Amino acid sequence: MGAVVAVLVIVIVLFAVITVVRSIRIVPQQRMDVVERLGKYKRTLSPGLNLLVPFVDAVRSKVDMREQVVSFPPQPVITSDNLVVSIDTVLYFKVVDPVRATYEISNFLQAIEQLTVTTLRNVIGSLDLERALTSRDQINKHLSSVLDETTGRWGIKVTRVEIKAIEPPPSIRDSMEKQMRAERERRATILNAEGHKAAQILTAEGEKQAAVLRADGDRQSRILQAEGQAKAIRTVFDAIHTANPSQKVLAYQYLQALPQIANGTANKVWIVPTELTKALEGLGGALGGLANMVGDVPLAKVDPQEAEREAVAAAAAATAEAERVNAEVRAAEAQVSGDPDKTAALPVAPPVPPASAIGGADYNGANQPERA
Repeated sequence: MGAVVAVLVIVIVLFAVITVVRSIRIVPQQRMDVVERLGKYKRTLSPGLNLLVPFVDAVRSKVDMREQVVSFPPQPVITSDNLVVSIDTVLYFKVVDPVRATYEISNFLQAIEQLTVTTLRNVIGSLDLERALTSRDQINKHLSSVLDETTGRWGIKVTRVEIKAIEPPPSIRDSMEKQMRAERERRATILNAEGHKAAQILTAEGEKQAAVLRADGDRQSRILQAEGQAKAIRTVFDAIHTANPSQKVLAYQYLQALPQIANGTANKVWIVPTELTKALEGLGGALGGLANMVGDVPLAKVDPQEAEREAVAAAAAATAEAERVNAEVRAAEAQVSGDPDKTAALPVAPPVPPASAIGGADYNGANQPERA
């Protein structure tokens, strides 16, 4: 009998303990428990210590009130230009009403996933590939608004929807890479052309400035050369005017210039007149008359004998050169006519007397009679 009493006591104590345990419920922070009494919704337990009626009240669900992140697997979606793309999405949501999330839908997470897929297909189906790749923000906003409106009656708030990746087919990716490469090459070509154009413009401007500077330098150089030549001519003219040379000096200078005239590289044939003496006499007379008109008076006397010797030498050189040229003329005429007897046809110029060469005047300005 004592054993039965002991067992009964143990059962009563055990029942009491179980009753106490079932009547006390501790709910952690950011969680809400939905309680049912006899299969009907009774109340929602808030975080902290809560008391229940044992064997009558039961916790139906434990709802996490924190914001949750769900990543859905890639979904094939067809665009408006009939291209199949694979899209990965990420969904951010939170439960705002645990009762409605428990009783309005059996599995809200699966419902959100299916709703996201169908909404995404509707949105992407109205866009082509290029717009779908460049309009992610608009797609995210549209998905968020549609999901938030639909899940609101489930006690769920969709805070954000993000598209992680949009993967076009491999052939389309290759075409896009080629297009991008061609665009970059086009931009590089344009930049190179613009750089080359700018370089040519700068080079042309530099050459223009250099040409202007060279022309200016050449102009200044020619001006300076002309001024120098003018000063030189003026100096020579002043020196000649100051020295006042006589007609005998001018005749002597002419006799000295005759051999140089005969030896010119461009002179193929030089005709020397036979009456060289008379020509020289005429020249001396003309120079003498010019000297008399301008008041030709030598400023200093020279040695007559030395001047006569120089005049004789100059006349001899001129005569020899005249004979050589005359011989060349006869030879050329004989070759043209084919008659060797015509070699002596031209007369030989007589030697020029020194007195005649200087115009029949002495070196002190006094007239002298012509020598025989």
